[in-house]
Amino acid sequence: MSGILARLWKFFSRPRPAESRGQLPPAKRHPEKRTHNLFEAAAAYVSACAEDDQDGIDEAATWVSPEALSFGVNELACRAVIALARERDESPTAVARTLLGLPVA
Repeated sequence: MSGILARLWKFFSRPRPAESRGQLPPAKRHPEKRTHNLFEAAAAYVSACAEDDQDGIDEAATWVSPEALSFGVNELACRAVIALARERDESPTAVARTLLGLPVA
């Protein structure tokens, strides 16, 4: 079994013809578009919303799927409410209701 793995490793690790001539393969000639994770997208989206930056909102919304963006925004909201609650020494419920302009229950 280890002989097969060694041969596969040798096969896949050998230089490709384009690399040996000093040419880059097509994927490396053109830089790839940077991918963003859902938390980066959520942070950019919420920041753009807070600053009323429609271009930023539109751009961040294209970084991940709508479902992933929704999850990221939800996670950001939860973490923000928890951080504010700790800072204010209040319950997360009281902080969330205050932020939304609702009476504290």
